[in-house]
Order: sequence, then structure tokens, then C-alpha cells
Amino acid sequence: MSNESIIVLIAACSAVFGLAAWVGLLAVPAWQSYSRVWERVAAVFLTLYTVVAFALAGVLLGALVIWLWAS
Repeated sequence: MSNESIIVLIAACSAVFGLAAWVGLLAVPAWQSYSRVWERVAAVFLTLYTVVAFALAGVLLGALVIWLWAS
């Protein structure tokens, strides 16, 4: 197995596990919290803000680690 195929495999597994975590930990509880369909759709849509916030925090923390490591 080449290095590139290992990277692709890790990226694919991370995407699948990330999607499963979003569905199980954010989308399903948000969906079950409301009774009307439009409220459920809006709540699931708003969970995407949580995902984006965590992703941004991870990117910033990673950039800080790289910055401190390089200096």
C-alpha cells in the first residue's frame, strides 16, 4: 500500500466517522427535540454552525501548534 493510498484511506475513514458523529450526537437529538417538520429542519440546519465552529477551532489550534513548533 502506497503512502498516498494510506492518506486517502485515513481521510475517507475520518469523513465517515465525522459524519456518523454529527448524525448521532447533533442531528438526531436536534430532530427529536421538535414536533413540526420546519422546526426540525431548522434545528438540524443550525447544528451545522456547531460543526463549523468546532472545525474552525481545530484549524486554529492546529495552526497555533504549527506556529509554535516552527518558531
